[in-house]
This record gives sequence, structure tokens and C-alpha cells, in this order.
Amino acid sequence: MKMQLKQHSSTLKRILNYIGVYKWLVFLSLALAAVTVATTLYAPILVGKGVDRILGPGNVDFTGLLAILRQIGVVVFITAFAQWLMNHINNRITYHVVEDIRTRAFNHLEVLPLKYIDSHQYGDVISRIIADIDQFSEGLLMGFTQLFTGILTILGTLGFMLVVNPLITVVVVLVTPLSLFVASYIAKKTFAMFQLQSKTRGELTSLVDEMIGNQKVVQAFGYEKEAQKRFEEINERLRACSLRAIFFSSITNPSTRFVNSVVYASVGVVGAYGAIRGLLSVGQLSIFLCYANQYTKPFNEISGVVTELQNALACAARVFELMDEPAISSDEGAEKLMKVDGSVELLDVSFAYNPQVPLIEHLNLDVKPGQRIAIVGPTGCGKTTLINLLMRFYDVDKGRIQVSGKDIRRVTRKSLRTNYGMVLQETWLKSGTIRENIAYGKPEASLEDIVQAAKDAHAHSFIKRMPQGYDTVISEDGGNLSQGQKQLLCIARVMLCLPPMLILDEATSSIDTRTEIRIQKAFAAMMEGRTSFIVAHRLSTIREADVILVMKDGHIIEQGNHEMLLGRQGFYAELYNSQFAH
Repeated sequence: MKMQLKQHSSTLKRILNYIGVYKWLVFLSLALAAVTVATTLYAPILVGKGVDRILGPGNVDFTGLLAILRQIGVVVFITAFAQWLMNHINNRITYHVVEDIRTRAFNHLEVLPLKYIDSHQYGDVISRIIADIDQFSEGLLMGFTQLFTGILTILGTLGFMLVVNPLITVVVVLVTPLSLFVASYIAKKTFAMFQLQSKTRGELTSLVDEMIGNQKVVQAFGYEKEAQKRFEEINERLRACSLRAIFFSSITNPSTRFVNSVVYASVGVVGAYGAIRGLLSVGQLSIFLCYANQYTKPFNEISGVVTELQNALACAARVFELMDEPAISSDEGAEKLMKVDGSVELLDVSFAYNPQVPLIEHLNLDVKPGQRIAIVGPTGCGKTTLINLLMRFYDVDKGRIQVSGKDIRRVTRKSLRTNYGMVLQETWLKSGTIRENIAYGKPEASLEDIVQAAKDAHAHSFIKRMPQGYDTVISEDGGNLSQGQKQLLCIARVMLCLPPMLILDEATSSIDTRTEIRIQKAFAAMMEGRTSFIVAHRLSTIREADVILVMKDGHIIEQGNHEMLLGRQGFYAELYNSQFAH
């Protein structure tokens, strides 16, 4: 319980910090809430005066009634206008706060280490930034719309009632704690349930995201029934925890209504007795009955707001949990990597994704400017991990990596990565035109440069056959493009930038043999004078490399050119010959 209260207060404090940016709007909203409450509470007094003008048959003060009706009309207009303006301001505060939180959450996501992304379900992360913040906005809006007004109404009503008749006011106050106790008890129960609901919703989003992104694999392996079972299991848990959360939140209103009815009945009985004894007039009794309604109504609204706020706090806590994840260490104080000659050194480098499972240990490598370095070895030997370390997607655990004599942890990531051109086996295209996708790393490039890069990558011919050529819009997964065509666009993207160092990780794996030969020629021209790291399973693609690194279990076990390694009749020769065995 203490832990939950601490989490509550911490989350609430952070929300208030975001709201504090718009404090002048909050003050204006409070002022309008005060105006709304004052005019709303003044109306019953006018009604009571009107009732007292109707003394009996043939004894009605029509002149006085008309004046009172005019006053009521003015009061109602002021109330309506103040309420409309207050709601408008509350909307602005809420959606500005939501925009700020969502922007900061997304910006933080951009600087989270790949370790976090790799170890969390994508759908759950998406759910936090989209669904949880939406749920939070609904609770926050209800809080602004009803909480201020409700509290001011309660306080204002008590003040007005004290002026009219202190005795009946005491009766009302004595019954009030019961309503507060009911609302508080239910609120405590609902928080944990709403938190579980948000977590389960994230699980469901992850599954749907996984199934949509891999639908071809799902169908190819006949996984549909298994996927349906997983979906139904999570969906059933979501239904159960949602029902529990909604059940507890839904009994709040009826419970507080019951208490409020007790308040109203108490006022009616005590007030009627007072009117009979001549302690107050019939008009004053009508004022008290109006105030009894005005006083109890906010408790219904606030109890609803409290349960919504429980949901909002649970969702906000998940978002803040994401935002509290340690970001990639800042580049503050780091220098820009300038005048890169292409030399790369790995000095006693050790790295493991899991400290209990060693991967790369005491790795040393000295790459001269312009060399073509091929990295080969069995699956899981550390080839792609080495690329991750070169690009600083992960930092080394021990040792250091130097580019042009500078430790890459002492230079900015942007300047380091700008000096690498990278083509991966897994293609990635963004929603947009083909032209925008090729110019992804160089948005200011002219159409002529883009076309030339596409020609160099042998992508120009198929692009020209597209409906709108370079202005054809494709979806993020490449739409109807083949895997090979998507790979060609990724290669054209690097061709356009031509940085001093290249990383080709299975870059031609999705291309037919004929196209691959043409691409290899384009790569040869592109790699001329540039340091290149080539990861390949098909050993025929790396014969021309200056140095071939043979990796096994995180170590370089052989090193040399193609002919030299074949002559040694070692592990490389075994790998090479196995590809041509019948």
C-alpha cells in the first residue's frame, strides 16, 4: 500500500509539473469555475425570493416576480458563457499537456538504447505512447472539467447554507463523510485493476502487431489457429480485468447517489420541521432543497472523476516508466568526427548482450584506409554484433574502438554514423515516395543526383515502370515491391550519400544472381578508396576482399585473403568447400 501511494504521489507530481507550464490558463479556468459556481448558487436564492412573492391565491407580486425572472435570465446567461469558456480552456490545457507528454515520450524513445527496444515487445511500446496517453487525456479532461467546479460548488454551497440556516447545514455536513469514505474505498480498489488493464492491452497490441507484420510467415507455417488461441487467451484476460475495473468504477456513482439521497431526505425532513415551527420560510426551504441537490451533485461527479483519474494515473505511470528508462549516454562534450581517413582499430574489445553469456572477447583488429574487410563465420559467431559495435548501436564492455585514431565513445554518434553507409539484409522503407526513400540520408539531394544513384544501383529501370516513377508513393513495408527491389532502393540510398566507410550486411541476399553480378560491379566502384566491411554467408561474394576475417564464438580465428585462407586448409576452407559440396 505504501509503495502504491508513493507511486501515486510521484506520478501526480509529474503530471502537475506538466500542467504547471500552463498555470495562467489554469488560474483563468479556476476563476471561471468560481464565476460558474457563484452564479449557479445565486440562482436558487432568486428562486426562493420568487417563491416568497407567491403568497397564495390572488396574492402574487407579479411586478417583483418579473424583476426576479429578468435577474435569473442574466444569471443563467453568465453561467452558460462562463461554463463554455471554462470547458474551452480546459480542453486547451488537457491537449497541450497530452501533446507535451507524447512528444517527450517519443523523443525519449528515439534516444533509448537498442538494448531496450530489443528486449521489449514493440506493440507494448506503441500502446504506451498511443493508447495509454489517450486514456490519460480522457481522465485529465474529466478532472479539469468537473473536479475544480465540483470542489468549489461544495465549498460555496456550504457557505451559502451557513448564511441561510446553520442548523440544517450541520445536518448536511454530518452525513458528508459517508460519501467520501465510499468514493475513497472504491478508488483504492480500481487503481490496480486499471493498471492491469493497461498492461494487458499492451500485450494484445503486441500480438496484433506481431501477427500483422509477419502475416506471410503465419500463413506459410499454418500458425493461424495457434495465433487465434493466443489472441483469445489474452483477449479473455483483458475482458476479465476490464470488467473488474469497470464494475468497481461503476458502483461508485450509485453508492454516492444513495448517500446523496440520504442528505437530500435529511434536509427535507429537518427543513420541513423548521418551516412548520416558523424557523424559516417556504422560500428558504426551497433554497435549501436546491442547495442539497447542488451540494450532493458534485460528489457524484467527483466520484466518477476519481475512478477516471485512477485509470489516468495508471496509464500515466506506464508512460513515465518508459520515459524513465536510461537513455543513451549524452554526446555532450563529445567532438565531431572530422577528416575521416577510413582507418579503424579494435583494441582488446569484449562485449556480451547478456553478462552471463560471453560473446566477443579480447578482439583486436587493425583496418587500414580503403581496405575491404570481409567478415564470415557460422551463425551466432558475432558478425552482426561487430557491426553493431562499429556503428555504436551498442557500446563495448571492455577495450575500445577507434576511427581515424579517435575513440568512438569520445565523438558524437551523429558524426560517426554520417561517415558510414549501411545496407542491411533486412530492408526498411518509410511511407512516402520512392524519391523520398532514396534521399532519406540526404533530403536536399537534387532529382538528377537521385536518378544517378538509382542507375548506379540498377534500380532506375524498375522505378521508371512504376505508375508515377520516382513520385510513386509506397507504404512502409514497400507495398507491392519485391524483396529484391526494396533492397535495390536501400542500396541506392547509400549510393547517393557515398560516405568514406561502408557496411554491407548481407546486402545482396535478396537479389537474383544476374542482378547481383551487376550490383557487385556497382559496389566495386562505390568501394573504391573506401573502407568497407562486408558480412556475407555466400562466400563467393567476398573473394575480392583485401582481408577476410573468419569469426567463431566471438573470436577471429583466421585472417588473410581468399587464396591464403584456402591454402591453409583451415576453418575457412571448410566453410568455402561446404557451399559447393553435392
